Amino acid sequence: MRTALVTGANQGIGYALVEELAKRMNPEDLVLLTGRNPERVAAGAARVEGMARVEGRVLDVTDGDAVARLAEELGGVDIVVSNAVGPLEPGKPAREQVDEFVDVANLGAQHVVRAFGPILRPGGRLIVVASSLGTLAQLPEELWDRFDGASLEDVEKVVEEWRTAVHDGSAQQQGWPEWINLPSKVAQVAAVRAVAAERRERDLAENTLVASICPGLVDTRASRPWFDDFSQAKSPAEAVVPIADLILADGVDPAGYGELIRDGEVLPWK
Repeated sequence: MRTALVTGANQGIGYALVEELAKRMNPEDLVLLTGRNPERVAAGAARVEGMARVEGRVLDVTDGDAVARLAEELGGVDIVVSNAVGPLEPGKPAREQVDEFVDVANLGAQHVVRAFGPILRPGGRLIVVASSLGTLAQLPEELWDRFDGASLEDVEKVVEEWRTAVHDGSAQQQGWPEWINLPSKVAQVAAVRAVAAERRERDLAENTLVASICPGLVDTRASRPWFDDFSQAKSPAEAVVPIADLILADGVDPAGYGELIRDGEVLPWK
C-alpha cells in the first residue's frame, strides 16, 4: 500500500492532482487531500472518484507543529506534494500581503519538507509545486549568492530578512523586485535544492525523487487577477497530467533530481 499526501488540495491544481492520483493509483493505496478549511476538505474528498481511497485531513501548513504531528501519525509516506499557496492581490501594498503569502508558500513548504522528508519511504516522491519564476534569472545577479548553494537554514534566514525589508521599506533599495511573488518562488526552489543536495546520493540509489515542479500557466482563482490572456492556459486537470506522470514514473532521471521541472523538462537554475 502506498500513501500520498497533497497540501492545498481542496481546489485548483491540488484538487486536480488528488483526482489524477486517485485515478491512477491502486485500490489499496491512500491519497490524503489536505487543506485548512474543514468543510472544503470534507466536501473535496467526498467528490473525488477513482481507484485509490481518498481521505480528507485538515492541515494548516503554516503550523509547523501540526505538520510534524501528521508526519508522526503517518509514520511513513510514499508521495508528498506541497502545493499550498497564499493569495496575492494586484495593487495591494506588498507589506500588507507578504506575511500571509510567505507563511503559506515558503514556510509552509519548508515545514512539509522538514517533517515528511525524513519519513519518505525508498522510491518515494517529495515534490514542491513552484513556478518557472523560481529561477535565479528573476533576481538581480547581486542577489544570486543568497540562494545559490545555500542550505535550508540559509534560505529560511534570507526569506525572513527579505520579509523584514518589505515591511520597513528597504527591499527595493536592497535590490529585491517589487513583486513579492518573485523572491518567494526563487526561495521555494532554493529550499528544494538545499534539501536535495543533502539527500542526493542515497535518494538516487533508492529511486527516490526530490524536485520542484512548474505546472505552467493554469487558469485558477489565484492566477486570474494577474493575467489578461488565458488562451494558452491549461485547466488544472490538464496541468496535473505531467506532474502525475513524473510522480508515478518507475524510474528517476538523475538530471532532474533536485531541479525545477516543467512538462518533463529541467529549467536551468541560472
